[in-house]
This record gives sequence, C-alpha cells and structure tokens, in this order.
Amino acid sequence: MAQMKPLPPDALYQRCESHKFAFHTTADLEDLTEFVGQARASEAIQFGVGIRRHGFNLYLLGPSGMGKYATVRAFLEKTAAAEPASEDWCYVNNFAKPENPRVLKLPPGSGVLLREDVHRLVDNLRSAIRSAFESESYSARKHVIEQEIKERQDKAFEDIQQEADQKDIAVLRTPTGLALAPMRNGKVLSPEQFENLPESEHQHIQDAIAELQEKLHAALRQAPRIEQEGRERIRQLSNEVASFAVGHLIDELRKKYGGLPEVVSFLDDLQSDIIENVDEFLTPAEHPLAALMGISAPFAAKGAAFSRRYQVNVLVDHSSNHGAPVVYEDHPTYSNLVGQVEYMSHLGAITTDFNLIRSGALHQANGGYLILDALKLLLQPFAWEALKRSLQSSQIRIESLGQMLSLITTVSIEPQPIPLNLKVVLVGERLLYYMLCSLDPEFNELFKVAADFEERMPRNAASDLLFARWIGTIARREGLLPFDRQAVGRVIEQTSRMAGDSQKVLTHRRSLADLLQEADYRARAASRPVVTEADVQQAIDAQIYRADRVRERLLEEFVRGTILLDTQGERVGQVNGLSVVDLGHFAFGHPARITARIRIGKGEVIDIEREVELSGPIHSKGVLILSSFLGAHYAPDHPLSLSASLVFEQSYGAVEGDSASSAELYALLSALAGLPVKQSLAVTGSVNQHGEVQAIGGVNEKIEGFFDLCKARGQMEGQGVLIPASNIPHLMLRQDVVEAARNGTFRIYAVRTIDEGIEILTGVPAGQRDASGKFPEGSVNGRVEARLVDLAEKRLAAGRNAEPENQT
Repeated sequence: MAQMKPLPPDALYQRCESHKFAFHTTADLEDLTEFVGQARASEAIQFGVGIRRHGFNLYLLGPSGMGKYATVRAFLEKTAAAEPASEDWCYVNNFAKPENPRVLKLPPGSGVLLREDVHRLVDNLRSAIRSAFESESYSARKHVIEQEIKERQDKAFEDIQQEADQKDIAVLRTPTGLALAPMRNGKVLSPEQFENLPESEHQHIQDAIAELQEKLHAALRQAPRIEQEGRERIRQLSNEVASFAVGHLIDELRKKYGGLPEVVSFLDDLQSDIIENVDEFLTPAEHPLAALMGISAPFAAKGAAFSRRYQVNVLVDHSSNHGAPVVYEDHPTYSNLVGQVEYMSHLGAITTDFNLIRSGALHQANGGYLILDALKLLLQPFAWEALKRSLQSSQIRIESLGQMLSLITTVSIEPQPIPLNLKVVLVGERLLYYMLCSLDPEFNELFKVAADFEERMPRNAASDLLFARWIGTIARREGLLPFDRQAVGRVIEQTSRMAGDSQKVLTHRRSLADLLQEADYRARAASRPVVTEADVQQAIDAQIYRADRVRERLLEEFVRGTILLDTQGERVGQVNGLSVVDLGHFAFGHPARITARIRIGKGEVIDIEREVELSGPIHSKGVLILSSFLGAHYAPDHPLSLSASLVFEQSYGAVEGDSASSAELYALLSALAGLPVKQSLAVTGSVNQHGEVQAIGGVNEKIEGFFDLCKARGQMEGQGVLIPASNIPHLMLRQDVVEAARNGTFRIYAVRTIDEGIEILTGVPAGQRDASGKFPEGSVNGRVEARLVDLAEKRLAAGRNAEPENQT
C-alpha cells in the first residue's frame, strides 16, 4: 500500500471568492423578498395558505431561531393585504333570554358605528320620552282616564250612601274601614238607644244593614278591578305615547341598517323592551357619586345600570384594518384564545352580563390568520383542547374554565357561538411535531400541511450572491452599517463553519443576525463607515472568547499534566481519541487517552464504560462491532479466544457516540500486534464490520482541540489527526490550523479503512492476504492474526489439560 500523504491546505478550508462579487458593499444590493434556502417550506406555506379546505392548517417545523415566525408573518401580511377585511362581531342583549346574549355580524367598521348609534339613540329617547310624557296632551288624556275611574268608584259609593240615608243607616269611616250604624233624625243611635227599640224594629234595622253590607262589599270588591282597568288604560296610553316618541327615532336606524336583518331584529326587540320599561326613562337617574360608591337610594331609578341592557358590546372591531387580520398570540392561555366572561361585584354580589364578554385571539383572527407558538400553546392548561374543539366545530364558544369544570356555581351567561373561519399556523420544533403526529390522532386531521425549514443550503456562486443580498437585507432592517465584499465573504465562510460543511451555508437567521450585529458594533467602535472583514473576524473571536472558559481550563490541566495524554513518542495499546464537548452555543474538541489490554478469554471485548453504566447505547454498539470485525477479519478457522478491555482514561462522565470506535480498534490492534502507536497523532472516526472508517460529527472542533493542545505544549513537529475520508467536505478549519498544515508542522490524514489508519499510526504496512490466504509476515494484520491464533491454541490446550482433572 502506498504511503498516505496528509491533506493539502486547500482541502482544509473553502474560501469564498469575494473578489468576484460585482458589488462594493451590501448597500448596492436589492432587498431579498424570497425565502433563503427554503424552497420546500415556501411551497408548503403557499399551498397551506392558498387551499381553503377544512383541516388544512399549517405547522412550521424547524429549530428555534430559523426565522420561521418572521418569514410566515411577512408572507401572511402580504397575502392578507389583498383579501377583504373581516367582519365586526358584537354581542347585544337577548331581551327574551338574557342568559343567552345574541351575536351580531356586521361589515368591517360597522360595530363601533352601531354602538355609537344605539348609545345616542338611548340618550335621545330619554329626553324624547320625558318630553312626550310631560306634554299637555298626555297629561289631559291621563287626567280624563283617572277622572273617569274616580267617578265610577265614587258613583258606586254614592248609590250605597243614598240607599243608606233612605233606610236611616249611617255609613261611617273608621280606622279599620267602613261601618254601618242605625240613625234617628240624622243622628246615630247609641247602643242603649238601639236596645230600647222594639224587637220588630231591631230586625228591620239588622236586615237593612245586612243588605247594605253586602252591597258595600260588592262595591269594595269592584274597586280594584276598576283601578286595574284604569291602570291598563293608562299603560296603553303610555305605550301609545312611548311608541310615538320612540318609533321615529328607531325608524331612522332601521333605515340605516336595513341591509342587516339581524340588526333590524335587534332594533325591533330594543323598541319593544323600551316601551315595556318606559317608566325607567321617566325616573331621575341615580347620582353619579352614589353609583360610584356602590350606594343605591331606595326607590331610585336603576340609571346607568339599567341602561347597560341597551348597550352594544363590540367584541371585534376591524375599522382600522385594510385586509384580513394576521394575529400572533404570544400568551395563548385558554381565555386569551377563546375569550372569557368577566364578572363584577355590586353590593356584595357577583354579577355579569353581555357587556363583560371579552374576545380572544380566535375572535380577532377570525376571517384571517392566527399564528401560535406550539410549545407555549401546549404548556397552557386546556388551551390545546380548546383550539382543537373550535377548529373541529368551526365555531367559537365562550365558556369559563370554572363553569366548564363545574368548579363554580355562580350564575353565568352562555353567549351564542360565533362561526369560525381562519387559518391557524403553529410554529415549533421538529420533535414536537413528530410527537403530536404520534400521540394525538386529531392533530393530523387539523394540521395537514407541514412546512419543514431547512437549516442548510448548498454553497455555490449563485447562493453566495443570494446570501450576500440576505446579509444586506438584514443589515438594512436592523439599521446596521453596510458590509463590504470581503466582510460578506468572511460571513459566508463562518456560516459554512457553523453548518459544519464547506459545501453548505447555515440558514439560521438568529445566528447570522447576531454575528452581523456584533460585527457592526466593532465597526462603529472603530469609526468605520462600513463593516470590514477584520470587524467580522473580531466578532467571531469575541464570541469564542466569551464562551471558551471551560475549554481553557481543560487545556490547562492537559499542559500541567493533571490529565494524562501523550503528544510525542510511541505506546503499545494506547491511542489518542477525540471527542466533542457541547456547551449549548459553543462546542470544542477534547482529546482523550484510550487504552486496550489483551489476555486469553472467551472472545469478549469488555467496554469498561459500559460496565459502569457510563456508556450510551450508540457507544456500546460501536464497541460490539469491534468483536465482529476481529472475528471475521482474522483467523477465520479459529475461535476468537481473547478477553480485551477498553477504557477512556480519566473519563468521569457519560460517553456517547461511536466516533471513537476506530480509535478503540486501533488500540486493540496495537495491543494484539505488539506494535507501538505514534502518540503524536490523534484519531476520530467510526468503523463498521468491514473495517471501513465512517464519517463523524464535529470534525473541525476535534482537529482544533488536538491542535490547541499540541500548540500549548510547544510540540508542533509533525503532529496530526486521522479523520474519515468522507469528512473532507466538512472541513472548515481555523486559519492557524491551515497555516500549520501548509508549513508541515501539523498534518491531517484522511483514511478510508482501518488498514490505512493503522499503517499511519504504526509505520508498519497493514498487509493484505496473498493467494494462499495469508497475511505477509511482519505486517500489522499478520502479527494480529498470529497473536489471535496463538491465543486460540493456548485456550484449546488449557481446555484439554483441564479435562483429565475433571474426570478424576
């Protein structure tokens, strides 16, 4: 096998050819209108917004900070501007059933007008009714009725009085009522005088009194009926006068809202209720101070409290909208979504009415678009179920949680539901989307359109220019200085590094905006009119510096020798592995010593990390693959008879991932072959059962982690790192690493197989089987196979020696 050469410097970093840009600064570029690198998500959003079918709501999935909300908000506002404005919704009193307020649907902006018109109507009616009832015509007609009733009552008693006079019977008024007594010569007889009368006259007087008593009782029984008849006639007169006073004013509103049958019906009911309660308009209103203090005087009018029954509660007002509404609810609680009925305290009692109905986000967005954060929505009790129920029934039903859960017994109201027609857009993480798909069967029925946002897009000349326009667009929207072409190129290179791929760029808007803003700060601090490449580099360096305290402390412990790891010399069964420590927004490479020990056994490779439960399942899988590789690649005619142990030295936390499996295999091969491994080299890469080295993540951080250790120790004498060949496109290394590679003081080798890697690590050819199926003598593979055969034979011999002892 030919000697492997390290990767050339040009393969370690993909530069942006900013000198080919036709612009000088981003101020020369037009704003970007399309979604950057989001063709799939863009098509999904256009389809989801365009289709008007039940259940075709949208879920925007992707990592936080991708700009999903800003993207869809801009698209929806542009779409909504070309659509008609949504209707206004009002709640008014249901005079027949006050516990079920009725809802009115009006053209945009008409709700406030109706409220003002009705308020003005009630004020005008109060003065008009008073004027009508204070008129001479009403007073005269009322006086005629009252006089007629009085005359009828008086005539009945006058007839009884005349008859009593004729029979010498007196009608007396006493504190307890009317009484009858005998008279002689116009004077009432005393009891002694009455006793002295003859017996026959006694009987005559008593019969007369009894007859008059019966007629008097009949007249007294007839009096309430006469009074009732009078009151009814006065009521009819009042209704006639009230109808005359009210009718022409309400007729004007009927004519104004003639095209809205629901409003006309409400005005008809309003007129009937005003006529029925006309007395409330005739009594002076309650003093404002008394009303404010909650004090009601006896027999005083209900005043403002009574007038509430005629108010119009404008639930949704679109008078200022020019198109369909686009609403984002930042705090999607149950009440903020579907609305609520509020309560007020009056004289120690809790009351409510239709005026205390409050709208929710569904009301405000009805006829348009509602954007919600999926996680915030699911964290609010009952909010998710309320949203699903509203979308399924296509109506908004306002019901308090306490009433729904039977937690309160306060008398409440049940407003009429409002028809619902809107698009709901949920914004959230991918994991949340997949969990909802799996665990909530109703989710797939209601959110049929998924817009999946891509974190990366291909990097080429066309995309570089598109990305430059995106940088310019963000700079203008955020009020930043223009970026010159070299600064744009450095930003593109950094987004490639953030993407972990030299052939792609990261489309994470928040990360990009943060970098641009910090670069702008550096440029302004230096009093520069534009942002330069140096400003961008300073921003990148500052971001790293603020986050790398842990990395510096660990590096310090390596240099001091607290953490043992060789970067020079050779050792048998010992390899420098590489891992990545992820601290949220900052990740760095962390070298680790991996050692292997071999003895006769049953073909087991013991992962000490797994034995003490510090190994994750993926790492354990990688170790198990090593046993399969050894058994299939070496001594196929002999049983695998080794007991090998592998360990990450000085590792005190969990180990996960299979990126160290190739390093572990190199350690095993070194221990089996008895060949020392160069400690100046570190290794990363996973391995399969065929001995092929596979790609891993964090390749740049791992290389730089070992480079920083070698540099801190002053040992830059050809140290290097072995990486999988399939990771070459992912290389976007720091410039100091690239320069070291250019100078030959640091080397990066890309290997495809374990054979290639072991040759570099040991300096001994790996060896391939010849025609007879044997590895060359002295090669790495030859030594490994010889050792495995030797272990198998020793185990077999040990087994035979043990048999006679067992028989005895």
